Amino acid sequence: MLENYIPILMFIGIALMIGVIALGAGTLLGPNKPDAEKLSPYECGFEAFEGTRMKFDVRYYLVAILFIVFDLEIAFLFPWAVVLDEIGMFGFIAMSIFLLVLVVGFIYEWKRGALEWE
Repeated sequence: MLENYIPILMFIGIALMIGVIALGAGTLLGPNKPDAEKLSPYECGFEAFEGTRMKFDVRYYLVAILFIVFDLEIAFLFPWAVVLDEIGMFGFIAMSIFLLVLVVGFIYEWKRGALEWE
């Protein structure tokens, strides 16, 4: 049973070796000329005036998560559009229900003010 996994383990080992060799070659052969300007903290052309560990507003994360959710749901429309002729009326009704749920969720989030950025 273990002999079935030997090709996979060899593939992982070779991939790790190639990765380590490539990183090592880049480190050894790449130009490395640090100076004070390169090593200084940079923020839009001038010194940073706040700490790098500042807190973000929770609304930023909420909008980002909502974008990902709605974006992934919309991505399901592409395969559906390709096979619409094959799945017929059942597929059309199923996708209509899916879109209805999507629109209801979007309206709910809109009414709750989750999409407003002030």
